[in-house]
Amino acid sequence: MLNPWRSDLSTLFLALLIGLFVGQLLHSQALTAWVILALYLGHHLFHVNRLLQWVSGGKAGDRPQGAGVWGEIYYLISRLRRRNRRRKKQLIRLLERFRTATAALPDATVVLSAGDQIDWFNEAAAHLLGLRRTDIGQTIGNLIRNPKFIGYLAEEDYQKTVGVTSPLSENIQLEVRVIPYGDDLRLLVAQDVTQLRFMERVRTDFVANVSHELRTPLTVIRGYVESLADHADELPPNYARAFHRMEEQTLRMQSLIDDLLTLTRLESSTHQLAQSTVDVPALLTQILDEALMLPMESKPTLSLRLESAEGLIGGQQELRSAFTNLILNALKYCEKGDHVEIIWQRDEPGIRLDVRDTGPGIAPEYLPRLTERFYRVDASRGPGGTGLGLAIVKHVMARHGAEFTIISTVGKGSTFSCRFPTERIAKSL
Repeated sequence: MLNPWRSDLSTLFLALLIGLFVGQLLHSQALTAWVILALYLGHHLFHVNRLLQWVSGGKAGDRPQGAGVWGEIYYLISRLRRRNRRRKKQLIRLLERFRTATAALPDATVVLSAGDQIDWFNEAAAHLLGLRRTDIGQTIGNLIRNPKFIGYLAEEDYQKTVGVTSPLSENIQLEVRVIPYGDDLRLLVAQDVTQLRFMERVRTDFVANVSHELRTPLTVIRGYVESLADHADELPPNYARAFHRMEEQTLRMQSLIDDLLTLTRLESSTHQLAQSTVDVPALLTQILDEALMLPMESKPTLSLRLESAEGLIGGQQELRSAFTNLILNALKYCEKGDHVEIIWQRDEPGIRLDVRDTGPGIAPEYLPRLTERFYRVDASRGPGGTGLGLAIVKHVMARHGAEFTIISTVGKGSTFSCRFPTERIAKSL
């Protein structure tokens, strides 16, 4: 921009010199100078008007012609326009690719602007959510009138998902997730999980049916084995050991079936949570007394610390099952010389149960999978269990609105914590 201005100012300076010379001949130098400046100003106003008309409605090929600084301005604006056109074409191609890709997705995809208004959606959203092109600009909560979905949007906790039925059919189960992006923009993705839910239901029913069918013959076998074991002193030593081993394995199978049935009951949507008042201090004391009577070759020391006399509102049997599993799990994997401490205490704003041990601990890579069914860190550690205890604990805590956490350090021990919310606390009993 320096050279055009230098050329323009040089022309003005030369015009002023000529004007002054003419003015001297006419004995009117001031008037001549003002005329030249007025002509110079008129020149710029003329080009300003041309620039305004070009920018407001002129085409790319209609670039005005000019010399000096105005020629440079016209050139730079024209180049900027060409760049913007290329960028616009690129953005249009990217947008088309995005729409093509999202249209091919089997999951319903909806772009929401501020106020949960629909900006765009793909074909799957029309099939799964019943959206139409005329719905663009509408609030999605007015179109999908599901209380769970509306509450999910209002809560704005997008780390979670919500399961709803499709507005088109109650037989279509959807799992909805909202992903925030940009400024006040959100991407709603609804996945059809009907088949997945069906398979989960089939699996649950299969486990429940098989467990029930196995329970009766196993009870008969266990009864005969116990009868034979009671007369082991009348049998040869080899037979006596065999019957004792059979008794141990039938007890283990019985425990596995009981745990599977417990899990099935907890996962059942028809199984309602009891809302009775549970005396947790008394329950923990009873579980502790039962644990101390268990026959173990290398039993660790066990203690109970009750820092609160408050109980819980919930299911007595479910809480007993969860607390028993936590305590027995700690006892199984600790050795003689270790210590297991049970602590019931207030944890503002709620209340918490801690089961701490000084056992071998658990490596960090195993912690995320501990609550999976049948998962065991090392099958050779401890006396062996069903691998369902912590899964039962997780389900019981979820049904009571509690948080279940595990903190462990290899060689230093583990802490299993159950944090119950305020609304679950019962008054001191």
